[in-house]
Amino acid sequence: MHRKIQTMEFFIISMLNGLSYGLLLFMLSSGLTLIFSMMGVLNFAHASFYMLGAYIGYSIASVVGFWPALVLAPMLVGLLGALFERYALRRVHKFGPVPELLITFGLSYVILELVQLIWGRIAVDFRPPEVLQGPAFTLINHSVQGLSLLWGVAPAAMCSAADEAVRVVCSPFPATRGFMMLVALVMLVSVWLLLKRTRIGLVIQAALTHPEAVEALGHNVPAVFMLVFGAGAALAGLAGVIGGTTFLTEPAMAATVGSVIFVVVVVGGMGSLAGAFLASVLIGVIQTFAVAFDYSVGTLASQLGLHLSADALGNTFVTLTVSQVAPILPYLFLVLILIFRPKGLLGTRE
Repeated sequence: MHRKIQTMEFFIISMLNGLSYGLLLFMLSSGLTLIFSMMGVLNFAHASFYMLGAYIGYSIASVVGFWPALVLAPMLVGLLGALFERYALRRVHKFGPVPELLITFGLSYVILELVQLIWGRIAVDFRPPEVLQGPAFTLINHSVQGLSLLWGVAPAAMCSAADEAVRVVCSPFPATRGFMMLVALVMLVSVWLLLKRTRIGLVIQAALTHPEAVEALGHNVPAVFMLVFGAGAALAGLAGVIGGTTFLTEPAMAATVGSVIFVVVVVGGMGSLAGAFLASVLIGVIQTFAVAFDYSVGTLASQLGLHLSADALGNTFVTLTVSQVAPILPYLFLVLILIFRPKGLLGTRE
């Protein structure tokens, strides 16, 4: 019974951690998906806008607090993104996709150098507000009473047992991760409603497939594209403010998630917002569970009734743990998708 409760506790905490990480990936990939689906541009500097949002949010929060920074930082990042589209990306758009890739790739290096020049090369102390600094809830695993949930911080008396035969384990779930999940879900609903239920959303979608017709109706198509690129950068900046307080605000944070969000976009389907959401959650959950499992290949094989010889396969392979291969799992997933379903999970173009 106790082992069953431990397994349930492990599953719940790992699933919530996986969902929170997956929803952070969605917050990033949604902006990239929006830009690609509307403009056909793969923005290699998208993760850099994420990093820029974290650092700008840190500077604003140190002056006026976290909550104004949560609003102002994405707006400033979106403005910078719109200016980049207007004065740089638009000038090379007529030359095709390769110059667009190169100019966004170059922008990522420029942003990285500027961040290191202004804020330094070491991590900054970007703390969440007091209301988000504690746990959202605590799972209490009691060997006698079973599994229970307590909102907020569990008292120390509840996490300790007077009897040595009784075992109590408290597992807190950070409020920052819960807030991240809430914001990501609100973002998903808001972007979907904007694109499907508003006039500006219809204009944005029509400007991609029929720009001449949209322009003939009196709409400024270049301004629409500038708005879309700025909105995508603002979404990345919003993810940066939340991700910077939840994880770590450092110059390497863009490189940490940069390649993964492109995996999410391709796996979900190029230009599909629903596909990006599904792929983000899948990759987040799979990678989190893989990190949590500390089983080696040899241990898993023995539990399945197989015997692997270290002499035949090599000692390194037999002792390789699932957590060690977790970082490459998204890319293995990408390879499988490209082989068996090149258009992605919910995509419509290959």
